[in-house]
Amino acid sequence: MERYYKFQVQTRKIFFLQNEYQTYIPQKAISMVQFLIEQHHFTLIIVNQRQTKHGDFRKLPNGKFQITINNNLNQYQFLLTLVHEIAHHVTYQKFGRVQPHGTHWKTIFQHLMLPFLQPDIYPNHILPFLANYLKNPKASTDADVNLSLALKEYSKETGKNYIFEIPYGSMFRFKKSTYKRGDKRRTRIECLNTVNNKVYLFNQNVEVELLKDR
Repeated sequence: MERYYKFQVQTRKIFFLQNEYQTYIPQKAISMVQFLIEQHHFTLIIVNQRQTKHGDFRKLPNGKFQITINNNLNQYQFLLTLVHEIAHHVTYQKFGRVQPHGTHWKTIFQHLMLPFLQPDIYPNHILPFLANYLKNPKASTDADVNLSLALKEYSKETGKNYIFEIPYGSMFRFKKSTYKRGDKRRTRIECLNTVNNKVYLFNQNVEVELLKDR
């Protein structure tokens, strides 16, 4: 009997056959992800891009569990995000309500993600960054600039630049607002909003539109 998994895009529910699942993750990872899906009970929902997160996990009022993943992620980001959220699910099942990205979650995430660290699944140049990140995983992969940039190589938007590529003092557009690039402060970059004259700190790997001099 073929298995079906429930996905949701916007408000329309769709059922995908098992062999169509490969459109979201590397092909060599399918069997291992399949095992995780069958071992743990949750609804996996694919949603439109969210600016503040790649995915999330929650317990619904009816007692069931739900994981959502953004549909704009490339296959390597999608896989990492999915395992990240499954780790939240497993952590909740074993320990109940604990610190979201604390020691319990870190240990389980490392354990679940380790089998995927192989060149048949992740490109060789990504593996060292991924292994380093998993030594002490943070709440978001975007917090690790090197890993985030390596992953985004496969989905960088055409015509855009990363903030770290923008020359000092140059103007750029982000979310319909214009900014002027300033100094780097540790892992973030100061950027002046030209409308309200406030300074905002941007992650180095945020994609923006460079405004050419007129």
